[in-house]
This record gives sequence, structure tokens and C-alpha cells, in this order.
Amino acid sequence: MDDIYGKHRARMELALDKLVLCVKELRQSIASESEFDPVEHILARIKSDESMRDKCRRKGLPETTESALTKIYDALGVRVVCAFLSDVYAMRDLIAACPDFEVVEERDYIVNAKPNGYRSYHMILRFQKGYYAEVQLRTISMDTWAALEHHLRYKKPNVRHQKLIAQELKRCADELASTDVSMQTIRDMLLSEN
Repeated sequence: MDDIYGKHRARMELALDKLVLCVKELRQSIASESEFDPVEHILARIKSDESMRDKCRRKGLPETTESALTKIYDALGVRVVCAFLSDVYAMRDLIAACPDFEVVEERDYIVNAKPNGYRSYHMILRFQKGYYAEVQLRTISMDTWAALEHHLRYKKPNVRHQKLIAQELKRCADELASTDVSMQTIRDMLLSEN
């Protein structure tokens, strides 16, 4: 079976590299203007052939290059993990202003958390070449919760106490969100003293 991205894979890699470079440059510009590096780490990936085919099937789309590149918008993915809530929104604003791509969709799951407690800021970007990328901006707490929740849920999808586990995961997400607000408040107090 041929790669679902066909001849586009090399150009997709270049587009992803360009996006990561843009994020790194934005990160450096904020860090040079202030005393804080706004980003803890950056992860980037091209969705695997198998994962993209599975997503096409789940969405009822044909398993074609066209579906992968024009109907599904996360073939390219970048996760930017920030220390503080304000850094998430500062990076969002800078990414949105970057001339190499346009923002076609945004979802603020920080202000409007998903029912399970998931929090993150999502942006769908379209490159001039027509490729799409999903950027997820999160705090360290949000990223930790999402990784652990994924590990717990997807390793054992059929458990007896599913409702209780879902409630506990939501409670943990809410506690971490509260911690994010507290850490932001402490940071703001320290910055106001300068």
C-alpha cells in the first residue's frame, strides 16, 4: 500500500520545519524582550500513514491523498508547551500574525474546557502551499494531564468503574487548571515588582 501522502511527504516535511522554525523564532523574540522563555518544549510530527488512514475511516472519507490533505486538517501537528497561561495566549497572537500561513480555525479549550476536563488552545493553519497544520498550545499542567489521561484511557478502554474514573480525571484536570491560575498570579506579582 502506498503512503497516503504520496509525493507530498517531502514538501510536508519542509512546511512542518518552517512552522517549527517560526515558533522557535517567536519564542526567542519573547525571551529576548523579557526575562522569561515562554516555551518549555515543542513537539512536531506528521501524522503516520496508519493513523491518517484510520482517521479517514472514522470520518467516512476515502483513504486518499486528497482526503488526508484537504479534508483533515491535522496531517501536520505542532504542540507548544508553555509555562504559564499568559504565554499560551502570547504565542497564539504571534503565531496568528506570522505571514507564512493563515489561521482558518481556532478553538479555546482553556476557556471552554471539554467535558472530560481537557484543556488546550487549538489553531488550524493553512500554508501558502495548501497544507494544513494543527497547533496545540498548552501549559505544562495541561500537557501532563492530557498525556496521563491518554495513557490511562487508551491502554484500558473497557473498565468496570469507567464513570468514577472519568469523574476523577475531570477533578484532576480542574485542580491543575486552578494551579495554572495560581502560578500565573504568582508570576504576575513577581513581574509587577520590577
